[in-house]
Amino acid sequence: MGVQPGHMKVSPVVILLLLSHAEEWGPLRTLGTPVGPLGTVLYPFGPGVGDEATHHEDDGTSPEIFLQENFSFFGRAHRSLYVNNNGGVSFGTMVPEFTPQPFPLPGHRPFVAPYWADVDTRLGGDVFYRQSRDPQLLARLAQDLAPAVPPGDPPPQPTWAFVATWDRVAYFGAASDKVNTFQAVLASDGVTCFVLLNYGDLQWTTGIANQGDPHTGLGGIPAQAGFNSGDDVHYYNVPGSRTPAVQSLSHRSNLGVPGRWAFRVDHFKATEGPPETPGTLSKTPEASWSPLPPHKTLSVSPNPPRTTEDQVYVCGS
Repeated sequence: MGVQPGHMKVSPVVILLLLSHAEEWGPLRTLGTPVGPLGTVLYPFGPGVGDEATHHEDDGTSPEIFLQENFSFFGRAHRSLYVNNNGGVSFGTMVPEFTPQPFPLPGHRPFVAPYWADVDTRLGGDVFYRQSRDPQLLARLAQDLAPAVPPGDPPPQPTWAFVATWDRVAYFGAASDKVNTFQAVLASDGVTCFVLLNYGDLQWTTGIANQGDPHTGLGGIPAQAGFNSGDDVHYYNVPGSRTPAVQSLSHRSNLGVPGRWAFRVDHFKATEGPPETPGTLSKTPEASWSPLPPHKTLSVSPNPPRTTEDQVYVCGS
């Protein structure tokens, strides 16, 4: 996964040239640490709410973060995690690889990927993270997670949350000011666990080491979104992953809320969407499906069956 034999990033000389021109055309103009969301689906982030940040570097990660609450991910309890600059929250091991791969991945590598791609925060943006028991945050999470549970099930009442935010992050080799903002939120009551993937503005899909265009941030191998259990069996690929349609995640949802995807992850189920083809994924944001019966779940396994009862939305902007 990630770097293949003979597959290396461009030379340091080229990077220095890119950095030397960054003030002229690069995303260094976007540096800053605002407090609060850029869109309605994002939870507050930044130093003003107590966030820490990873170092500004290519393919960087946070130190190991020890959790205040057990987080059960596909039946296995975790007490620590890493926030990886390249768009993932991982358990047990860092994931610095810059080339996104489809799930499931070989080997024990459990992680959540809101937008796994080649991020380079030296060229712009910040990666923030914090764990929280703030009552206001937990109340909002309980409300936002309610549509993710089937009717008759107890409503979510999280007592702990972990919020990781990639704020206006640039891509490796960027020759433009295109940036992405997205977020992963883990929530738990000590037993039941959820993951929310929240998307703000997504302006690029690919860094130049994965054959992306330096001026558009498009082409090549686009970003991957979803999660990998680490057992080689259970996983979820958000529809559109590793295709140009991944850029439309801010307009799509499995809840009917533009830019938000929610999943219960303590057991072996995840909310799926109906079969999607490249044609349907490339529709404009104004296109939509009629809502189908909600709260259908499927076991997530290699080549899982899908039915038209499953629900996904393309939401208008």
